[in-house]
Amino acid sequence: MDQEPRVERYMSRELVAFTPEMDVLSAMRLLVEHEIAGAPVVDESGNLVGLLSERDCLRVAYPSLYYQQPAGRVAEYMSREVQTVPADMLLSEAAEKFFRGPYRRFPVVQGPQLVGQISRRDVLRAMLERY
Repeated sequence: MDQEPRVERYMSRELVAFTPEMDVLSAMRLLVEHEIAGAPVVDESGNLVGLLSERDCLRVAYPSLYYQQPAGRVAEYMSREVQTVPADMLLSEAAEKFFRGPYRRFPVVQGPQLVGQISRRDVLRAMLERY
């Protein structure tokens, strides 16, 4: 049997990503437009600094709609504690991490740099290709 594949082989490299300074309403529009549940937040060097999810955006929607308050920047609402996987992680280890936790996707990093994203579907696709 050939060598077990790594996350980097199956991860998505084309991602919607936000910056901390971005207007959160613009970020919300991109989530809706691209039909995605969340996106990574990166600094000017491409380092992963957070994640903005639909749930985070609901914290914006309620006061903005109910109290007519302005929204703000992505940095005010993003989650800063983000579960990630390294690009060189074995795909079987990533599959176990999905199996043991609630997440549907993980940002993929090399050091602090965001390099992609791996999803449950990517792992399933890899399994079908191998067998």
